This record gives sequence, structure tokens and C-alpha cells, in this order.
Amino acid sequence: ADAVDLSKSAVFKHFQSKEALQFALIEHLIERFSEKVWLPAQSLGHGRPRLDVIFDRWLAWVDGEHWRGGCPIMVAAIELDDQPGPLREYLKEKLTGWGRLVRRELSCLSDPPLDEEASEQAYFVLKSIFFGYHQSQRLLNDDRSRSQAQKAYESLLERWSRRQAA
Repeated sequence: ADAVDLSKSAVFKHFQSKEALQFALIEHLIERFSEKVWLPAQSLGHGRPRLDVIFDRWLAWVDGEHWRGGCPIMVAAIELDDQPGPLREYLKEKLTGWGRLVRRELSCLSDPPLDEEASEQAYFVLKSIFFGYHQSQRLLNDDRSRSQAQKAYESLLERWSRRQAA
């Protein structure tokens, strides 16, 4: 309400419910994330070219380049992870879709492409890098967090870029 210079009752009147406001906010966050993280990579070649841009833009997102307070999607996911209902299911659906997209790019790291199990494992490690980075950067104020995240990312790519045995 303060950010848009309206009273709380005016905001509530516009959205009709707290849940509708939360849905609108999460939709907006997902759109902004896609605009800032995915769209700059979309026109590049599959695999490493896209992943490098996604990684860099995702770190910028966590750094609060676009939002104060870190990654609002991570915060929402933590808040909703044990709250059953349509908002949680909506966020879960969007994050699952993002995971499919990134796993597809990860699968292109090797020739032949990574199989489903390998790309799922690689994506799990990539997500872990971002969660670790978020905590190290935002909570612990660790000046080494970006270089550590970059090294972890390079290690991930090195591991999964090797050609798989047929």
C-alpha cells in the first residue's frame, strides 16, 4: 500500500481478497523473473551459451538488482512450501516449468545429450548453488559468495559437459 501510495483498504478493495493479491504478486514476480533471467538468454544457442546468461542474470536477481531483499520467488517458495492450497500449487507449477526449461538446457551440455536422470541431478545442483548463494550473500554477507557460486557453477558444467558413454 505504501509503495503505491494507497491505503490498505484501497488495495484490498482492488484485489477483493488477500489470496487474490498474493496471486497477482506471484504472477508479477514470475513475469519479471522470466523477463530478467530467461529472455536475455532465449535467443542464444542451447546449452552453455544460454546457461551462462541464465546463471549471471539469476545471480543478479538474487543480489536484488531487480528487487530489494533477495529473490522474492525463493522467499515465497519457503513461505508456501508447507501451506497447501491454490497459491502453493500455482507457484509449484511455475517452478516446475522453469525446472523443465533449465533441465533441457543442461541436457545440451554433452553430446549425446544428458539423459533425464543426469539433467535432473545437474538441475538439483544448480538450484542448490542459488540457495547457497542467497544465504551466503544475503544473510551471512560473505564477500566470497559470488566467486564460490561461480566456481561451483564451473564445476557443475565441467562435470556434465563430458561426453556420456553410449
